[in-house]
Amino acid sequence: MSVSTAAADQSLCTPLRVLGRDVTVPLVTGGEVTYAALDYAASAPALQRVWDDVAAYAPYYGSVHRGAGYLSQLSTDLFENARRTVAEFLGCRAGDQVVFTRSTTDSLNLLARAIPAGCQVFVFETEHHASLLPWQHADVTYLDAPRTPGQAVQTLERALADRDPYGPALVCVTGASNVTGELWPVRELAAAAHAHGARIVLDAAQLAPHHPVSVTDLDVDWIAFSGHKLYAPFGSGVLAGRADWLQAAEPYLAGGGASRRVTRREDGGVAVEWHETAARHEAGSPNVIGAYAIAAACKALTEAGWDTLVAREQHLIAKVRAGLAEVPEVRVLSLFGADAPRVGVLSFVVDGWNSSHFAAALSAEYGIGVRDGLFCAHPLVRTLLGTDPQTQGECGAPEAAPGEKSLNAIRVSFGAGTPDEHVDRFVNAVRELVRDGAKWQYRTEEGRCVPAV
Repeated sequence: MSVSTAAADQSLCTPLRVLGRDVTVPLVTGGEVTYAALDYAASAPALQRVWDDVAAYAPYYGSVHRGAGYLSQLSTDLFENARRTVAEFLGCRAGDQVVFTRSTTDSLNLLARAIPAGCQVFVFETEHHASLLPWQHADVTYLDAPRTPGQAVQTLERALADRDPYGPALVCVTGASNVTGELWPVRELAAAAHAHGARIVLDAAQLAPHHPVSVTDLDVDWIAFSGHKLYAPFGSGVLAGRADWLQAAEPYLAGGGASRRVTRREDGGVAVEWHETAARHEAGSPNVIGAYAIAAACKALTEAGWDTLVAREQHLIAKVRAGLAEVPEVRVLSLFGADAPRVGVLSFVVDGWNSSHFAAALSAEYGIGVRDGLFCAHPLVRTLLGTDPQTQGECGAPEAAPGEKSLNAIRVSFGAGTPDEHVDRFVNAVRELVRDGAKWQYRTEEGRCVPAV
C-alpha cells in the first residue's frame, strides 16, 4: 500500500470529535459500556469544535443590534457574520435572505405564514411532519408516495399541470428522507416546479448534515434546516432563500427587532414600519449563541472536506446494509429500492419482534441508542409497512387507531462523529438478538417498552 493510499484510508476511518464520545452507560445485564449514539437523525451530537467555539465566545456574550457597549457590538458582529457564514455554506444568491429560526419546523411554519394569498401548495405524503403539516391553511395538495425518483418528478409534473396557471404555487420536498435516508431528485423536482411557474422549498434537515447543499446548484427557492441535526447545540434553525415573499408578509412575530419605526397615530393607535431585512421575522432577542453554533458547524464541516465526510459515511452505510442483509428476519424499508443512494439513515422491522421491544433491548443490553416508532412521518411509515402485520413480542407497540394494525419500525442513523465500533456493535447486536432473543424481561410503561425491574 502506498503512503498516500494509507493516509486516505486513515482519513476515511477517523470520525470527527463529538461531545459524549466517551460517555458510559449501565447495562441491565451488568457492567457499563461506551454509549453508541445511533440516533443522529433525531439530534446529532455537537461537534467538539463547535462546543469549544461557543465556550470561547460565551464570556463576551451581549445583546445584539441595540447596545452601544463593546460586548453588544462584538455580539452583533458575530451574529451578522454567522448569517454570512450560513449564506456561504448554502450557496445563497445575491439578494437571498438568511433568517435564523428555532428549527426546521419553525422555518417552514414561517414560510407557510409568508406565502401569498391563494397560493397552491404541493407536498408529498412522504414528508416529515415539519414539512407536511404547516400548509393546512393553504390550498394544499398532498401527493402519493412515489416508488422511484422518476415517478416523483412525473407525479409532481402532473399535479402542477392541473393547477391554476395564474396564481402563486409552492412545492415543498425533502432532500433526504428521515425514515429511509434515500436521496430525493431535488434538481429535477426544482426544474419541474419552475417549468410550471411554481417555487420550491427544500427541507434539508437530513441532507445538510451529510452532503453539501446549495441553493444555487439545486436551483431551489428556499432551504430550511436545523442546527441540532448539523452538530450544533441549542434550539436554532435557518430559513434561507428568496426575499420577496418574506418582505411582503406580515412579521412572523410582532415585537422589538422586527420593527424599524413605531409611532402613535392621531386616532390613538400605533403605526408600525417593519424591517425589510431578515430582522423582519426575527423579533425579540435572538438566539445569538445558537446562530453562532450553526455557523461554527458550517465552518467545521466545510473544512473537514465533504468528499472525505461523504466517503466515510458511505463506508458506514455499506457496513450496516451488509450486516442487516445477513439476517433474513430483518426487512429494511425503502421507497426507491435497495440500490437507491442514501445518507446514514436506515429503518427496518424484524420478524417476530415488536420494534419498541427490539429498540429497548438494544439500549438496555448493548448500550446502543436508536429510535423506534413512526418518526414524525406517519403516512410514509404506514405506506412502507403496508398491511403486513408485525408479530408482537412481550412489549406492545403504541396504541393503534381503531381499525389499524399496530405498526412501527426501528431507525438507526449515524454521521460524521460515528466510529466504526458503534456500527459493528449494532450489527452484532441485531444478529444476537434475532438469534438468541433478549436476555432480559421487558414491560410496557406509558406506551414505551422498558426493562422490567
